[in-house]
Amino acid sequence: MESLLFLCARRIVAHRPLPALPGDVYPVLFQAAFLDGRPLVLRDLVTAWPFPVLNFQRLVGRRELLRDHPCKLCVQAVILAVVAQLRRELEEPGPHSSLRVLDMTGLPHSASGRAANGMSVWSGTVALAKACVEVSKHQREFQRRGSKRHKGRSGAATASAAPQPPGVDVHADLFVNGTSYGILRDALQTAAAGPLRLKCREFQAEELLASGIVSLLESMDPSCVRRVDLRFNNLGLTGLSVILPHLSRFPELRSLKLQYSNVDVRRPTPESAIGIRCLAGQLGMLPSLRELNLGSSRLSGNLRQILCDLQAPLESLELAFCSLVPADLAFLSQSFHAPALKRLDLSGHDFSQGLLEPLRLLLEETSASLLHLDLMECRMADSHLDALLPTLRRCSRLRFLGLYGNSLSTAALKDLLQKTLELPDLHLVVYPLPADCYEPEPPSEFGWNFEESVDGEKLAAATAEFSRILEDSGRNDFVWTYNPYGHGALDYFSL
Repeated sequence: MESLLFLCARRIVAHRPLPALPGDVYPVLFQAAFLDGRPLVLRDLVTAWPFPVLNFQRLVGRRELLRDHPCKLCVQAVILAVVAQLRRELEEPGPHSSLRVLDMTGLPHSASGRAANGMSVWSGTVALAKACVEVSKHQREFQRRGSKRHKGRSGAATASAAPQPPGVDVHADLFVNGTSYGILRDALQTAAAGPLRLKCREFQAEELLASGIVSLLESMDPSCVRRVDLRFNNLGLTGLSVILPHLSRFPELRSLKLQYSNVDVRRPTPESAIGIRCLAGQLGMLPSLRELNLGSSRLSGNLRQILCDLQAPLESLELAFCSLVPADLAFLSQSFHAPALKRLDLSGHDFSQGLLEPLRLLLEETSASLLHLDLMECRMADSHLDALLPTLRRCSRLRFLGLYGNSLSTAALKDLLQKTLELPDLHLVVYPLPADCYEPEPPSEFGWNFEESVDGEKLAAATAEFSRILEDSGRNDFVWTYNPYGHGALDYFSL
C-alpha cells in the first residue's frame, strides 16, 4: 500500500513548475516522478538536487519497480540534467550544485538486454559515454576560449589554471560490444580527468578482440570494479592470457565470468598445458575472487590444475557444459571450495553414467552452504533423481533448484515436490515437463514442436496434481514451474 507521503508526492509532480519545497522531500518526489514517467520533472529535481549523492536504486526502491516502469526517457532526463549542470558550472562562477555522485548501478536488464518498455543496457552505456565525451569536449572548448581572452593581458594562458568545478562521478554497470566500443573507449580515456567521470562497477563485453578489452580495462578506475563478464569473445587460452593479467589491478574484483571463451583442453598438448598453468596463475592473482563462470569451456580432467592457485574458496562456481569427468568432481568435493559454495551450476553433464556418485559426494560437502543448484539437461531419469534426493534434502539452505531438460516422470516429480517442500528456504524449482506427458516419446534436444509433442490432457492432469500438493502444503511462497525463463537468475551479489 502506498504511503500518504508518496500519494502527496504524486500529486505534486503532476504539475510544473514545482513549488519551493524542503530538501528532505526530494527523494520521494524523485521516486514519484520516475515511477509516473515524468522526465521534465526529473530534470527539475536533479537541477536543484540538495544532496551529494543521487542513487537510482535507493530512491526508486526495489528492482521490480525499476523493471516494471517505463524508464528510457526518465533515465535520459537525469543524464541530460547532470550534463546541463556541469556546463553551467564551467561557464558561470558562483556556488556549485551539491550533486557529486550519480549512482546508476543495478538498473535492471533482461536476457535480451532490455528493461520492460525501457532503455536497453547497451544504449544506456552509450548514453552515459556520449554524455561524458560531450562534457569533456565542452570543457576543452571553454578553456580554449578563455586562453584566447587572456592572452595579451598577462602574456600567458590562464583559463586552464583557473579552479575547475569538482564535477560528478557516475557509477554504472557498463555493457559493450563492437558497436559501442569506440564511444566507451573515448569516454573512459578522455573523461578520466573531466567533469563527468565514469566509474564502472560491473563490466560486460561481448564479441570484442582481446586488445579492445584490454584497452577498456586499462582505462577504468581500479577501485570500483567488482565484476568482469567476458562472453562470446572467442578468446581461447591465448586471448585469456592477454587479458587476465590486467585484472589484478582491480582489488575489489569478486566475480569473473568467462563463458563461451572457446577454451578446449580435452586433448592435452604441450601448448594447452602451458596455457592452463598460465590461466591458473593469473586467477591466483585475484585475491578477492569469489565467483567464477567457465561455462562451455571443455575442461575434462583439468579442473584441479585451473583452480589450484586460488587464494580463497569460491562461493559461486558455474561449470555448465564443461565436459567434466569424475576426477573433476572428486577434486571439487575434496577442495576447500566445496563447504563454501553457495551457487553451483553443473548443467549439461551426463549424470546417467559415472558422474552420479561423484555428484552425490560433492552435494554432501556443499549441503550446509548451497543456496542455488542448477542441474539442467543432465540426462537424469527417475532412478538418478531417487539416488540424489536424500542428499538434496540435506541442503537445508537451498533456495533454487533447476532440473529442466531431464527425463523425469510425473510420479518422480510428485515425490520431489513433496520432499523438497520440507526445505524452508526453497522458493523456486524449475522442473522438466513430465516424460510421460509426451506423445509418443520425449522430443529431441533441439527442434521440437511443443504443441505437437506434448499431450495437453496429460500435462493438465499432472499440473493439477502438483497444484493440489502445493495448496495442501500451505507454501504460498513456493514457485514450482516448468518454464525456465523469466525468473531472473540468483545473482552472486544478492546471495
